[in-house]
Amino acid sequence: MEALILSCGTGGGHNSAARALAEEMQRRGHQVRVLNPYTLYSYELAQRIDSSYISMVQKKPRLFGAVYRAGQLYRKLPVRSPVYYVNRGMVPIMNNYLHKHPFDVIITTHLYPAEILTNLRDRNLPIPKTIYVSTDYVCIPFTEETECDAYVIPAQDLAADYVQRGIPAEKLHPFGIPTGRAFARPETKAQARARLHLDPDKRYILVAGGSMGGGTIRKTIRALKKAVSGYPEAVLLIVCGNNRNLYEELVPQQSRNLVVVGHTGDMAGHVRAADLFVTKPGGLSSTEAAVCGVPLLHAAGIPGCETYNARYFAAHGMSVACKNPADTAAHVKEWLEHPETGTEMVRRQHELVDGAAAVRICDFAQALVQGAGR
Repeated sequence: MEALILSCGTGGGHNSAARALAEEMQRRGHQVRVLNPYTLYSYELAQRIDSSYISMVQKKPRLFGAVYRAGQLYRKLPVRSPVYYVNRGMVPIMNNYLHKHPFDVIITTHLYPAEILTNLRDRNLPIPKTIYVSTDYVCIPFTEETECDAYVIPAQDLAADYVQRGIPAEKLHPFGIPTGRAFARPETKAQARARLHLDPDKRYILVAGGSMGGGTIRKTIRALKKAVSGYPEAVLLIVCGNNRNLYEELVPQQSRNLVVVGHTGDMAGHVRAADLFVTKPGGLSSTEAAVCGVPLLHAAGIPGCETYNARYFAAHGMSVACKNPADTAAHVKEWLEHPETGTEMVRRQHELVDGAAAVRICDFAQALVQGAGR
């Protein structure tokens, strides 16, 4: 099978989901290519789209929240969104690429490529079977105006949200959010710590702001430093992602209670080595944490889809949603005094998230190509 997986770098979760699917496809011997479609126009355009988003969520998260709310209002209008029309310019470029490089199936882990594919379909141009994979626990704005053959959603109890928005129920498949195989490997906390050269006797609180180090990460770290100061065995293990400025700010502050990691290629190992995970509520990173099974505190995230992710996880007992940095620090202190409170949370994670989404999606893609549907 020849598969094309489309994604964008507006948030690390989309690309991580794409890589997880590509990993499973390649394991099965399929030919697969992961592509940011805007690079077909120019790498400069692709970089500009990604960097504009990253800059907004790092520096002006409230502005992003306002944009998201505007999208929620706009989707009520009986017209196509600006996102659809902006992507119209990619039609001849994508059409030419697909003509030269035929594929059996296209999987997109991002809304923007889904809009490109919809523009192609609206012009009766030939495209293979298409699958949209949601990486958030909500039907994000404008998903409903796309036209794909199938929509993979994180869980069955989210289907009503998609149907209410106008997506046919028969197109919905609750296979979950795909995560890399590393997150499901059978490795103990002790083994992960030994591999990462971490002290087996410390209590590690992993802190991350997603791949971009966004959200309220700085204020949260300041609050957590005060919270753990009276606990010599507690260590904040901070992963900065691609936020180089944050890394350079924190390195001089390292102490027995604070260890700084820049971008890591082994996030699975760090999550598994942790006793507690404090992170913004990205859909992909939250799912990865649940697959590993670690007590999870959702720090105040970027307003928008992350609000819904935190709400979903908290409602299902898989995390605690914190209102602000002070609230996060208070929950960390509570956990330091009563670590047993995370046991039920981990049980719920294992009950609801199994880490096999990539397998199910690839099974379905094969069946779709073979004409077997479900």
